[in-house]
Amino acid sequence: MDLAFSDEQDMLREAVRGLCADAADSVRGMENDPKGFDDAFWQGLAAMGLTGLMTSEALGGSGMGLLDAVVVYEEMGRSLVPSPHLASSVVAAGVLAAAGSDAQQTEWLPRMAAGEAVLSVAWLEPDNSSGPTGVQLTARAADGGFVLSGVKRHVPYASSADRLVVLARIGEAIDLFLVDPTADGVTLTLQPTVAGDTQYRVDLDGVRVTAADRIGDAGSGWATWSTVMTDAMVLVAAQAVGAAEATHALTTEYAKERHQFGKPIGSFQSISHYLADGVTAIDGARVLVHRAAWTRDEGRDVASLAPMAKLFATQTCRDVTGVAIQVHGGMGFTVECDAQLYFRRAKSWQLNWFDDDHLEDLIAAAVLD
Repeated sequence: MDLAFSDEQDMLREAVRGLCADAADSVRGMENDPKGFDDAFWQGLAAMGLTGLMTSEALGGSGMGLLDAVVVYEEMGRSLVPSPHLASSVVAAGVLAAAGSDAQQTEWLPRMAAGEAVLSVAWLEPDNSSGPTGVQLTARAADGGFVLSGVKRHVPYASSADRLVVLARIGEAIDLFLVDPTADGVTLTLQPTVAGDTQYRVDLDGVRVTAADRIGDAGSGWATWSTVMTDAMVLVAAQAVGAAEATHALTTEYAKERHQFGKPIGSFQSISHYLADGVTAIDGARVLVHRAAWTRDEGRDVASLAPMAKLFATQTCRDVTGVAIQVHGGMGFTVECDAQLYFRRAKSWQLNWFDDDHLEDLIAAAVLD
């Protein structure tokens, strides 16, 4: 594996970093906001071709690889600027690209790539696991279509979505459906979250969809979903690496400037060793994420690498941001301090897009098999 980035990837990093820096002032204002993201930032991503990041060029996208996307997501994690990019441009677009009909792909992917349409994903359910057994929302065949009933939680940016990709159970099988969030029987309720990001509870009470709204063949839903989630795991991990780097940098700077007993607090062993442990873990997480993305781009199996990257990187981010709170002392918990912003988002990334229990199951299965 070549650990050096190309000139094009370095230019991409600088461009995304600049765009994120321009939008950084919106981070706090977007917390607990019903929409949850800034239109100008979203259109900036679209102008750079990033809303169609990994969508094929034939369907209006940029056709980039996963390692290119890692570059983008490290910068998004560094800045914390909220957007529906992961849900729409990666997961929903990935589902449609992998299993959507020609009509579905033609209708949605070019518009999504242009930043003109946003799709979200409705997957997790109350008190249920991240795995396939956690999908209990039902789809019942009726009048040539389907009737969906059940509850989804932690649906990102649902109120801004043109469609939701919904996982539903038909007997023992799982299917994917496109659902209009404004359809009869759909109720959206904004949820408070530890990160203050925009997530919704979505209640579906007898919601009717057509046969043409099913994505992929009958019973293929979980296979499609788990394949696309491989990319999502790596990119959430990349986001966590970027956030951990940014948090470590601001903590290190504070440890140099803050004085106690006539010297910088960073000169005390208890602080300096925390910072040494942090930078070591960050470097390890970065290499694991880059290796997973490179392996994926090479067409090789990442059944264990992708969950390993997500598990380790999000835990590293959680540890580094926890240390940042400790080093900053009482002010670390105040809304004025950036440390708490990273701390709360680190925990959210750890819980979402496959939690630790499911990641450990995936890794164990790959090891034991």
